[in-house]
Parts: sequence; C-alpha cells; structure tokens
Amino acid sequence: MKLPELDVGYGELYKTIFTPVRCKLMLTGIELKVFNYLSEPVSAEEVAQTLDAHIGNMAVFLDGLTSVDLVRKEDGLYQNMPIAESFLVEGSQTYVGHMFTWMAAFDAPLDDMAKLVKEGPPPKQEAPPFSEEMLTRGVSMMVNTELAGDAQLAVKIVSNLPEFPSFKKMLDLGCGPGLIGMSIVDAHPDMKGVVFDLPPVVAVAEKYIKEFQMEGRVETLGGDFNQSPVGGGYDLVYTSNALQFAQDIDTVVKKVYDALNLGGVFVSVFGFGLTNEGTKPENLVLGSLSTALMGQGFGVEVGYIADSMLRVGFKSVRSRTLSTAWGPMELDMGRK
Repeated sequence: MKLPELDVGYGELYKTIFTPVRCKLMLTGIELKVFNYLSEPVSAEEVAQTLDAHIGNMAVFLDGLTSVDLVRKEDGLYQNMPIAESFLVEGSQTYVGHMFTWMAAFDAPLDDMAKLVKEGPPPKQEAPPFSEEMLTRGVSMMVNTELAGDAQLAVKIVSNLPEFPSFKKMLDLGCGPGLIGMSIVDAHPDMKGVVFDLPPVVAVAEKYIKEFQMEGRVETLGGDFNQSPVGGGYDLVYTSNALQFAQDIDTVVKKVYDALNLGGVFVSVFGFGLTNEGTKPENLVLGSLSTALMGQGFGVEVGYIADSMLRVGFKSVRSRTLSTAWGPMELDMGRK
C-alpha cells in the first residue's frame, strides 16, 4: 500500500467550515444585546435571568463567544474582551454592531449561491433611487465607524503632510456624517472646512457639527458631485470611498483639481481596488460576492484613482496601501 504524498494539509478547509458559526455567534450576541451585560464579570445564570433566556443554553452560547475570543471566562464568570467592549456594547460612541447586522442582511442571496452559479443572476430590475430615509439611516450608521478608527486614520494621514501647517481651507468630498472632515479641521489650529454630500446627508452632518461645536469652523455644501459645483479655494480635498459613486471618474477628479489652489493636495482613501485579476483583496471580493452574483459589478482595478489624477493634470501622484479595519485600502495623494 502506497500512501498519497502530500505537501499541503486540509486544516484551512476545516477551519473554513466554522466561519459561518463564528459569524452567527457574533450576530446573535448583537441581536440579544448580550455584550451590553458583560462589561463586568457575570455568570451565565445572571445573564440568562436578565434576558429571560434558557440558563443552560446561555452558558453554551457564552462558551462559544469565549472560544472565538469575544468574551473571556474566569472562575465561571464571563466578561467582554476589549474588542467586544469597544465595538459591540450599545451606547458606546464606537459601537458598530448595527453595521455588522446591516451588512449581513446583504448576504441573503448567498443562501441560493448554487442556484445563482448554475442559472445566473435574476432578471435585472431598475434600482430604485435611495430614499431620504435610507440615506439618513445609512449615514447615521457611519457615525460610530468613523469614531471607531476612520477619523483617527484620516487625521494621521493629513497631519503628516508637509503642507499641513500652511493649510487654510479644506473640503471633505462625500463627507457622510462629516466627522472625518471635522476631525481633520480640529487637528489644525485655524484651518476652516467644508463638508460636501447629498442634501439629505449634509442635513445629518449639520446635526453633528452642532453636537461637536464646530459651527465656527465647518460649513456644509449640498449637491451631487457628478453634476454640482463643489466650491473652490481649497488647500486640501479629502475623500474616503466616495469616488465609487463617480459616474465618470475623470470628470469628478478634474472638478477636484480645479477646486484646489496651486500647490493644493488631493487625498483619496479608496477601498474598492482589486488586484490579482480581480481575486484580491479577500475582504472586498467576499464582501461584494452577493451583489456580484446578482449581476451588479463591484470594484475596479487598483490604480483607478491615481491614473485619473495623472490624466487630469496633477503634477505628482504618490500611492501606497493602508492597513485598515476594513482591509487594505489605497491611499492616493495628488499635488497640483
């Protein structure tokens, strides 16, 4: 008997089988608000009584959360690990559980993945425009993700620019709730800022400008950057993932170029760049798999933004890859 000669094991395949279980554990914890009650050490019985749940199965469930390092267990008591305490406890400024629940809902088509692969996407239907309610809900959800790391990253990128001390005015293009633009302005002693997005979105941003007492330094401008003017006289234009909505990338990037002062800097953080013939990065490919199977393309080739910057006239463009909570992202910086 000759045994097969192998230079690889199936361990990674075995681990893949349990990935949906890990996801279900976290989402169930979010749904039941379990993490809200684990900021201090507590027994499974106490949690079960608080949530009117089955004591035995609550213990099994909490052991599961412990196995995936969301919770620790010591002397029979359970407590959030730092990552769960920071991001999965409702009421925290950095709570992102609602975002994960929302994202998981988009993967419903994957339940019929075999059918989609065999038969192709369903007949295309005209996509309805985003309602004001949908925009407001989606943008409000972004507030915590920006406070949970996106704004801090933006401040680090911009404050390290050699031109930063000389900046007088900036634009946050596609600002969402506006916290990134506000944070960059707040990191500068006297720079003023404009946050730009669709009118229903800037209505949300105005609320946070008041909440964070930035009225004297940050103002709003509403419109669709594909058609609307974005103002001018900027030393810095910052955008984070908004350029995925550009109908013609060169038209929008040229609009940014024209809005900048001579010597101004355009900073783009973009998480939709594909590599390896459209198969990497993993988070982008898997995150967009359901929409792709439904016949909606997603993602562009890495270098998409940088190439456009060069085409429209930026005198120099520098690019690098950022490591973020969302996975690798492209950082492109064009100087006029």
